[in-house]
Amino acid sequence: MTTTLAGGRAARRQTMRRIRPRRSPAVPLLLAVGAGAVAVLWLWWTNTPSIADTTGKIIAAGRITGLLGGYLMALVVLQMARVPALERRVGSDRVARWHAMSGRYTVSLVIAHVFLIMWGYALQAGKSLGDIVQQTITSINTLPDMGKAAIGTGLLFVIALLSVGPVRRRLPYDGWYHVHLLTYAAVFLTFWHQITTGNEFAVQPAAKTFWYGLYGMVTALVLWYRIITPVRLNLRHRMRVEAVIEETPGIVSVLIGGRRLHRMGAEAGQFFRWRFLAPGMRFSSHPYSLSAAPRPDMLRITVKAIGDHTSRLRELEPGTKVWAEGPYGALTAQRRSRGKVLLVAGGVGITPMRALFETLPGAAGDITLLYRANSTQDLALWGELAKIADERGARLMYAVNSPDGERPDISAESLQRKIPDVDRHDVFMCGPPGFAQSVYDALRGAGVPARRIHHESFEM
Repeated sequence: MTTTLAGGRAARRQTMRRIRPRRSPAVPLLLAVGAGAVAVLWLWWTNTPSIADTTGKIIAAGRITGLLGGYLMALVVLQMARVPALERRVGSDRVARWHAMSGRYTVSLVIAHVFLIMWGYALQAGKSLGDIVQQTITSINTLPDMGKAAIGTGLLFVIALLSVGPVRRRLPYDGWYHVHLLTYAAVFLTFWHQITTGNEFAVQPAAKTFWYGLYGMVTALVLWYRIITPVRLNLRHRMRVEAVIEETPGIVSVLIGGRRLHRMGAEAGQFFRWRFLAPGMRFSSHPYSLSAAPRPDMLRITVKAIGDHTSRLRELEPGTKVWAEGPYGALTAQRRSRGKVLLVAGGVGITPMRALFETLPGAAGDITLLYRANSTQDLALWGELAKIADERGARLMYAVNSPDGERPDISAESLQRKIPDVDRHDVFMCGPPGFAQSVYDALRGAGVPARRIHHESFEM
C-alpha cells in the first residue's frame, strides 16, 4: 500500500520565483575561523619572550598548543549547536565533517599540550623526560583546576577513541550519540584551568575577557538552539503520529500531524531529527528526511528498516507523541542555479529527492529523476513518482540490477546517452557514500561543474 500527499502545486508556487541561488557562507566562515586562529597566535607571540634554553622552548610550545586547542574546542561545541546559518546554509553533512575534523585537531593539540607542558615542568624541576608521569600527578595535585582539567581531558580522549571509524561503525547510533554529548562536560571541565593557569590570561585582562566572551557566546548558542528552540517548536506544533503505512517490504512511511506545521519553515529536501515518545524509543533521536512536500497539517517521513530504531517505526501507534528538532539541511531549491535539474537517488535516498521532484518549478522536460535500487521491488514510492512525472511532464528513470545480479552502468558515457545536455543541469543527489562518490565522478566526467552538484549525506 502507498500513500500520496498532495500539495505539490502549492509548494511549487512558493518557490516559483526567478532562479537566484543562495550562496553558502562556508568561505567567509572559514576565513573568520582562520582570523581567530591568527589572533590566538598573536596573543601567544606577544606574551612569549625571547627564549634561549630548551626548557623554555618546550614550555612555550606547550602554551601555544594549549591555546590553539582551547580555541578549537570552542569551535567544536559551536558546530554541535545546530545554528540555522550553519545547518541550513552550509549544510548539516558539511558541518558534521567540519566537526569531525576540528575534533581530531583539538584532541591532537590537547595531547601535545599536556605532553609538552608536563615535560617542560619536569625539566624545570630538575627532572627528566622519564619523570613526566610523576610531574603530571604533582601538577594535578598542586595547580588550581588541574584535577577538573585531567578529567575533562580523559573524557575527550575516550570520545575520540569511540569516534574512530572502525569503532564508531560497531557502536549503536544511540550509544555513540549519548557518549558524544559528554563533549559538553569535557569542555566545561577543561575551561577553568585555561583561565587560572594560562600565562596569557594572567598578564592580559583583555585576553581573559575575550576568552570568556568566546565561550560565553558558544554556550548561549547551545542553550538557545539545542534546548530553548526545540522546546518552543514542539510546544507550538504538538506533533503526533497519524498513521504508519508500509510502502514496500522493509520500508514504511510515518505520517505526522500537528498544528500550523507550515510555520515550521520546512522545505522539500530538508530533514528533522525525530524522537518518538513510545516505549523503547524515547531516548533515541534520529535524522530522517521529509519524503513529501510539507503541508500545514501533515509531514511525512519514509524510512528503511536497517537497525533497531528504524525497525520499531512500523510498530508506532497513532497518537504517539513526536518530538522533533529542525528543519535542517541545505539540499533545497535555493541551491538551484539552472533551469534544468537532474535528481539522483540511491536506495532510501529517494526520500528528499521525491519531495524535490514534486516541488521544484520547471516546464515539461526540465526535471529528471534517476532512481537506483537493487530491484524493482525496492523502488519505494514508485507509484507516487510515476504520478508526479505524468502530471508535470517530468522524466522518471530507474536503474536496477539485472536478474543475474549485474549492477547497472551509471557512467559518464551512459549519462550523456540518456541525458545529452546533462552538463547544463543542476544535480541534486542523495544516497549511500559509495554510490554518491561513483555518481559524482560520473557527473564530473560528463562535464557537470562541481559547483552544480549538490549532495547531502543521509547517513548522519
